Amino acid sequence: MEFLFGKTLSQLCDIVLGVGLPKFTAKQLADWLYKKDVSSFEQMTNLSKKARQMLSENFEVGLTPPMRCVESRDGTKKYLYKYGSSNFIETAYIPDHDRATLCVSCQTGCKMGCKFCLTGKQGFSGNLTTNQILNQIKSLPEFSKLTNLVFMGMGEPMDNLDNVLKALEIITSDYGFAMSPRRVTVSTVGILPALDVFLQQSQTHLALSIHNPFETERRQLMPVQGAQPLLEVLKVIKKYDFSHQRRFSAEYTMINGYNDSIAHAKELVRILNGIPARVNLIRYHANSENGFEPSPMEKIVEFQNILKLKGITATLRASRGEDISAACGLLSTKELQNK
Repeated sequence: MEFLFGKTLSQLCDIVLGVGLPKFTAKQLADWLYKKDVSSFEQMTNLSKKARQMLSENFEVGLTPPMRCVESRDGTKKYLYKYGSSNFIETAYIPDHDRATLCVSCQTGCKMGCKFCLTGKQGFSGNLTTNQILNQIKSLPEFSKLTNLVFMGMGEPMDNLDNVLKALEIITSDYGFAMSPRRVTVSTVGILPALDVFLQQSQTHLALSIHNPFETERRQLMPVQGAQPLLEVLKVIKKYDFSHQRRFSAEYTMINGYNDSIAHAKELVRILNGIPARVNLIRYHANSENGFEPSPMEKIVEFQNILKLKGITATLRASRGEDISAACGLLSTKELQNK
């Protein structure tokens, strides 16, 4: 049966009118689905008995609990979800003082094939539906504690743009989770024209995975560079205003010997010229699958200082949950290997 959780308000309107219910039922449904803790239509007590019966005969609410949770010593939790017989996705809950961030996935596997990412090594299995994207948020035991969402989990959001945009509408709308767009960040490797569409239709923050500013070297790490040149992506980003509340971040994973030299830092400064960017430096999570190693801390600090001297805000993202494979793709890869 079709799930109602994950439907936008306009979709809910079409559904209730299609089964002969009054249009206002859609707003009542949205309130139950997104603002309250219900798992069945019977719990939706302001709907008539006839409406509840009609809905239960044709639809399901559609919330699915995670199959497993592992918790780090630092409080980070990694939730594993299973969709179908062999598809696994993961969601990371990261508490930090008065802030609680959820790292959300949008695909099972990924087509982008970034050499340092284990999700890419899994290959691509499919797009998550809007229901499956939002289920990671609503089914979370810590749902009420969330302050921030980042679409930085498994998959490429611009490769599943329709479902991601619907999810963002529900997340940020008054009828949905009513979360400010300034509390949501969507990360991408840079896919055109989808990125342009996203920037027009969403007001959430944008994070661009750069990881190497030199074209040839970036293509070796990130095959998408061949079809989507970084400089062309940055030209599109420059069309939009990131000087006020909306933020643009450049994600840069520090990999020893691959992208951490002084020359890399200076070139990164050059290509970001004219864009009010924040650079997030990320120390690579080492694993046994690909042979990459994290940059030494002294090289990261040197890299960071070069950016700062040129007036670029550069932060070193703290590594969280390393003891539970919290980096993207590690937990689901282990699950697939176990099978």
